Amino acid sequence: MADSERYSIPDQPARFARAKEQKNDRYLNIESVYDPSYLKGKRVAITGANRGIGLSLAKELVAQGGKLVAIVRSSSEELDALNPDEIITGIDVTSDEACETIAAKITGGPIDILVNNAGYFYEPVEKIDSLNFKEELKMIDICALGPLRVSANLFNNGLLKEGSSTIAMITSQGGSISWRTTQNPKGGDYGHHMSKAAANMMSVLLSQEFKEKKIAVGILHPGFNKTGMTAKYSDIWEIEGAVDPSVGAKRVFHEIGKINIDTTGKFINCEDGLEIPW
Repeated sequence: MADSERYSIPDQPARFARAKEQKNDRYLNIESVYDPSYLKGKRVAITGANRGIGLSLAKELVAQGGKLVAIVRSSSEELDALNPDEIITGIDVTSDEACETIAAKITGGPIDILVNNAGYFYEPVEKIDSLNFKEELKMIDICALGPLRVSANLFNNGLLKEGSSTIAMITSQGGSISWRTTQNPKGGDYGHHMSKAAANMMSVLLSQEFKEKKIAVGILHPGFNKTGMTAKYSDIWEIEGAVDPSVGAKRVFHEIGKINIDTTGKFINCEDGLEIPW
């Protein structure tokens, strides 16, 4: 397979323009390929399900007949309105102690799909004269160690089942080192990119350890979604093809449905379904 067929491209405006030129339905109209029937009746745990893309994933899951297990620091009116099967509150993914309580709080049995979605993006732009090391460590803790804490607790307590459970890691194209020269030609935003690269490394290592247990791990860039986390980029939303998070959720679940032991550890762009290079 040629690299152009295997890999997505780093230039976001060019990627979106190419999709329009090629009339790429997979990219422009996810409904044309999306089959959510696999979600019906599945117990799906989603971290950070109270807002942003996590809430959109929760809404889409419930709409398709899935059983939502929301793992959050605190709930929200919109999350409560979904009537999740379970809402596990008080979970700060940076806390070893809090994460050690997750499995004990889950009462409905094993998890079919774990979506590690909780994340954090420090809003001010970081340059060499405006570094915030505490915020950088916070991003790395939430985005890289957080999903490892959650995954470990559920697996070690028998809630991720060998041979049947799947883990989806929501990371970011921002974790691709080889794409920095295109997407960050002047550098900056150190903490964000370091945290996502660390998350990707953690996810690959977990996928390797879980191979013999037949628990597949997918590493997903959810695409450019119009959420509070990307609001600081609202001036380029239309140029770069940002979508409503309800559309982004369908893109993510489309790719989650394709995760299997043969694809485990691959880094996929949910916008076009192609791989992102490390």
